[in-house]
Amino acid sequence: MMMRKLFRTAWKYKTQFLSMIIMIAIGVGVFLGFNIEWKSIEADTSAFFEETKYADFRLYDQTGFSEEDIDAIRSIEGVDAATRYFSVNFDLKEENKSISLNVSESYNVSTMLVTEGMEYDENSDGIWLSDRFAAENNLAVGDTLTFAIGGQETSREIVGLIKSGEMMICTSGENQLMPDYTTFGFAYVTPKTLNQVMGMAFYPQINLLSDMDKEEMEQAVADALGRTTLTLSKKEHVSYAGALSETEEGQTMGSILPVLFLVIAILTMVTTMHRITANEKTQIGTLKALGFRDRRILRHYTSYGFVIGLIGTILGIVLGYGIAYLIISPDGMMGTYFDLPDWSLVMPGFCWPLLVLIVLLLTLISFLSVKKMLHGTAADALRPYAPKAMKRSIFELLPFGEKLSFGTKWNLRDVMRHKSRSAMTLIGVTGCMILLVGGFGMKDTMAEYLKLLDEDICNYNTQINLSDTASKEEALDLAGQVDGDWMASCGVSYGGRAVTLEIYSAEKENIRFVDGDNTLMELTDNGAYLCQRLKDTAKIGDTITFSPYGSEESYEVKVAGYYRSVITESIIITNVCADNLGIPYTISAIYTDETIDEVGTSPIIAGKQDKQTLMDSYESFMDIMNIMVLLLVIAAIVLGIVVLYNLGIMSYLERSRELATLKVLGFRDRHIGRLLISQNLWLTVVGVLIGLPGGFVTLYALLTALATEYELKLFVGLFTYVISIVLTFGTSLLVGWMVAGKNKKIDMVEALKGAE
Repeated sequence: MMMRKLFRTAWKYKTQFLSMIIMIAIGVGVFLGFNIEWKSIEADTSAFFEETKYADFRLYDQTGFSEEDIDAIRSIEGVDAATRYFSVNFDLKEENKSISLNVSESYNVSTMLVTEGMEYDENSDGIWLSDRFAAENNLAVGDTLTFAIGGQETSREIVGLIKSGEMMICTSGENQLMPDYTTFGFAYVTPKTLNQVMGMAFYPQINLLSDMDKEEMEQAVADALGRTTLTLSKKEHVSYAGALSETEEGQTMGSILPVLFLVIAILTMVTTMHRITANEKTQIGTLKALGFRDRRILRHYTSYGFVIGLIGTILGIVLGYGIAYLIISPDGMMGTYFDLPDWSLVMPGFCWPLLVLIVLLLTLISFLSVKKMLHGTAADALRPYAPKAMKRSIFELLPFGEKLSFGTKWNLRDVMRHKSRSAMTLIGVTGCMILLVGGFGMKDTMAEYLKLLDEDICNYNTQINLSDTASKEEALDLAGQVDGDWMASCGVSYGGRAVTLEIYSAEKENIRFVDGDNTLMELTDNGAYLCQRLKDTAKIGDTITFSPYGSEESYEVKVAGYYRSVITESIIITNVCADNLGIPYTISAIYTDETIDEVGTSPIIAGKQDKQTLMDSYESFMDIMNIMVLLLVIAAIVLGIVVLYNLGIMSYLERSRELATLKVLGFRDRHIGRLLISQNLWLTVVGVLIGLPGGFVTLYALLTALATEYELKLFVGLFTYVISIVLTFGTSLLVGWMVAGKNKKIDMVEALKGAE
C-alpha cells in the first residue's frame, strides 16, 4: 500500500520530483566531471611519465656538457640516473614544417614509447617520428624525412612512430600555447645519427632522475661541476607543468562551480520537501487516523528524499563520466593539448563517500521535513496546512505605500510571507547570472589577450629561431639582412627563483611591449622591467641583483618599470643596457616583417615560425574555451529553468486559494498571469543586480587560480553584460509564462473550500 502511495505521490508532484532529480544530477555530474578530469590527467600523465622515464631535473649550459660533467653528475649521491640530452628545432624540407630533434645519449632517462615500427636501437641510422605529426602529414614507417641542419639537408628513414613524455605537450617554443601537429612535431635519433648530421657530439642539456628537492640539487650540481648551472625541476618543464596546471585547474573548478550547483540543489530540496509535506498534511492525518504508526509514516515520507537522492546521484555519475570524457579523451578538449597513449577515466577516491553523504543528507532533509508534521493528534494533522497570515509589508508603511497598486501590494506581501521560496528564487537567478557572466567574461578576457598579442605585441610576420652555435656577429648580420629586431635570453637567479632574462633590440618595433594597463610602452636603456608576476619583488627605482646561471658574476640594475609578459616569468632589458652592464649573451631569435619564404635559408637558422601559426595555436585554445563557455551557458539556463519552474509551481500550489478568490472577484486570467510573472521579474531584477558583481568577482577568483602562467587582465565586455541579462530575464519570463498558464486550469471549488 505504502509503495503504491509513493508512486502516486511522485506522480502528483512529478514536476517537483523531476526538478529535484535534475538539480541533484547536474550538481553531482558537474562535481564528478571536473574531479574525474583532474584525477584522470594526474593518473594518465603520471603513468606515461614513469613509462618514458621522464626527467626530474634538467641542467642547461649553452656551451655544452662534457663527458667529465656527466660523470660528475652521476656521482652525486641521490641521482638515480642521468644522461646528456640534445633537443633543437629544425626545419623540414616540406614548406613551413619543423620538428624538435631529440637525443638521449644513454637512453636511460627521457626515453620514448614506440607505438608502431622498430624499438629503439642505438646502432640505427633511422628516425623515430611523432605518431601525431605523422598522421597529420600522411607519413608512415618506411618513408623518408628530410630536414635542414646548418644549411645542409639530410634525409633519414622513419623506422618507428612514437610518443614521448618530454614532448607530451608538443610546442615549438614558449610563445606557442597549443600544439599544431600539422606544422610542428618531434623526433628521436640515436647519438650515432647526431654525430653524423652535426659532425660533433654537442649536448647542452643533462636530464636526470632524483628524489632530491631543487635547492639540494642546485647545490649538489654546483659542488660537482664547480660552477652554477641553470637547474630546472620537472615542475618548470612544459610537459609536467602543463599537466600539473591542468590538474590544479580541475581541482579549483571542481571546488567552485559544483559547490554552487550542489548548494542550490540542496536548498531547493529543503524548500520543496517542506512544501510537499505541508501539502500532504491531510494525507498524513488520514494515515494516522487509520492506525499507521508515526515511525512508519516517517519512514515512508523519508524514502522520498532517499529515492530522489539515489536516482539523481546515479544520473549524476553517468553525467559526470560524460563530462569528463568530453574533456579527457583523444577526441576531447585535452586531446588537442596532451599527446597520451592512454586516456583512462579515474574517479578520485573521496568522491564515493561524498556521494553517499549527499544521498544521506537528502534523506535527512526529507526526514526533518515530515517529522514536524507528525506532532499532535490525528485530528490536528487532518486540518489542512494553513499558510501564515498575510500582513502589510514594510514597503506599505512608507509614505508612498498607499499609492502602490493592488498587484504590487499583493506580490510584496507574498514575498514577505514566503521568505524561503523567495530567497531560493533569488539564489537561482543569482547563480544563473554568475555562471553567465563568468563564462562569457572568461571568453572576453582571453579574446582581449589574443587581440593584444596580435595587434600590439607581435608586430612581425616571422620569428626566426637561431641555433645555439650561432655567433653574435652572424646573428646581427642576419638581423640586418631581414631588417629585424632581435632577442637574447638566458636563465638567471633572481631573489632565489629561476627567471628568464630577455635582452631586446626593438628599434624596428617588430616586437613591442605593453604595461599593466595594456598600453604600449617604450623601453629605456637605463633600467630593467619586471613582468607583472614579479611586480611585488621590487618598486620602481629599487636596485635589483641577478646572476646568470653558468656564471659567477652578479649584475645590479635599477627597476625602470613593469610590463605584461606573454607567458614567461621574466625580466627584460635593452641590448644597450646589457652592453653597459657587461652581460654576455647569445642572440636566439629575430623578428622580421618578411615572410617565411622571403627569409630563405642560413646555416644559423634552427627554425622559422610565422605569426599566423602562433595565433592559430591560440585559436585552438579558444575553441576549447568556447566549449567550456557553452557548457556553462547551458548549465546556467538549465539551473534557472529548473529552480524557477520548481519554485513557481510550488508558489502556484500554495496560492491556489488566493488565485481562485481573485477569479471570483472578477480578475481575468491574463491579469492574474501578470501578477505571477511580475513577482518573478522583481526577484530577477534583484538577482541580476547581485549576480553582475558576483559574476565579476567569481571570474576574478577563477582567473587568479587558473591562469597563473599567463598575465591576463580581467576584461568583461558590454555585450557580455547585455547577453547575460537578456538570457536571465528571458529564462525568468519563460518560466513565469509557463506557470501563469496553469492558472486557467485551477479547480475553484476545491481551492476555495475551507477546512472542515
